[in-house]
Amino acid sequence: MSSAHIDAAPGQIADTVLLPGDPLRARFVAQALLADPQQVTARRNMLGFTGTWNGRPVSVMGGGMGIPSTAIYVTELARSYGVRRIIRIGTCGGLGDVAMGEVLLAQSGSTDSRFNRMQFGGHDLAASADFGLLRAAVDSAAEQDLAVRVANVFSTDCFYDGDPQVLDHLRRHHIIGVEMETAGLYGLAMREGFRALAILTVSDLFATGESMPAAEREQGLIRMAKLALACTEPG
Repeated sequence: MSSAHIDAAPGQIADTVLLPGDPLRARFVAQALLADPQQVTARRNMLGFTGTWNGRPVSVMGGGMGIPSTAIYVTELARSYGVRRIIRIGTCGGLGDVAMGEVLLAQSGSTDSRFNRMQFGGHDLAASADFGLLRAAVDSAAEQDLAVRVANVFSTDCFYDGDPQVLDHLRRHHIIGVEMETAGLYGLAMREGFRALAILTVSDLFATGESMPAAEREQGLIRMAKLALACTEPG
């Protein structure tokens, strides 16, 4: 039986899911990296695919933009499909000494959203990555000769016209990546009992206004997806 927003049949979604925001990016990753990828869901055009990687089933599905959209799909993946590992692969803005194209492994996600507080009695939740996945990603990156940085990131609800002082707060607390989903993903992982990690490529720089060209974004997506797949290998 499908869930409210995912129309895959039981057993069609693997217990490991790579989660880009854009459903077309999900299709791109599935077709580029998975063996025999099959589309398993398209409800509301949020595409999802399942194939194999080194003989193991893996799914890739879009999650949308922002914590509310991500939370809908992640909750249903965990509760209705029994997904045990979700790895976000996406982009972020960079602050401080971060470089364009740098790959960040988010160890924590701060936020201006009230999403986690609403589930945590109004208190602040330390929304954190699964350490096993984080360590595996660091080790796999070294094996691939891929430079990565373990970092703290900030998930904002406001793509436009947010708090003008927030960047000063982030710099003061050495937060170097800004995006819109990680804190919600990590909070849900802690509540629902699955493992989560966000792998992010810096695609924009706040200091200069520089933005990564589309072709480089695609290259970064494949690089992140390969790292995500490698860090889910057993052992």
